[in-house]
Amino acid sequence: MLPEPLHPAVVHFPMALAALLPGGILLALVALRTGFLPLRAWVGIVLVQVVLGAASLMALETGEGDEERVEAVVSEAVIEAHEARADRFVIATLAAAAISLGGLLRGAWGEAARIATLVASALVLVLAIQVGHSGGELVYRHGAALAYSTRGSPVSAPPAEVRASGQHSSDDED
Repeated sequence: MLPEPLHPAVVHFPMALAALLPGGILLALVALRTGFLPLRAWVGIVLVQVVLGAASLMALETGEGDEERVEAVVSEAVIEAHEARADRFVIATLAAAAISLGGLLRGAWGEAARIATLVASALVLVLAIQVGHSGGELVYRHGAALAYSTRGSPVSAPPAEVRASGQHSSDDED
């Protein structure tokens, strides 16, 4: 059975990959340069980049699926800002995957692509931090989790002025 909501369960995988990948790429570059690994080992980096791109697309899709429900408790502008960050993250992960393919080439072009992959993965990490931070703010600062609250039935949205400001009261805490 799939968790409800699905988005929070899905987003952690691409965030973790984005955090680990720059270090893995750096280790791979050192191993390739020293001859510890053959060039064909770069296929592993390409595969992880592709998995990251696919996982980020899945996270984006599940977020879009939750958007309507969360708009009942969080202002649309806050959600759209998070979605814009997510879009940039997805584009960067897919671009990094494409760049990493060039790392399979021999010679100067392959070396340049491998270094560019490291730079791209660092950019992906920065974007992951930004989108993760804004997602955390949606939940913890703006009350997005209230859209799935089981305390009351049906879920009651905070007053419109609270939604517009992006803050909610803590009156309903135990």
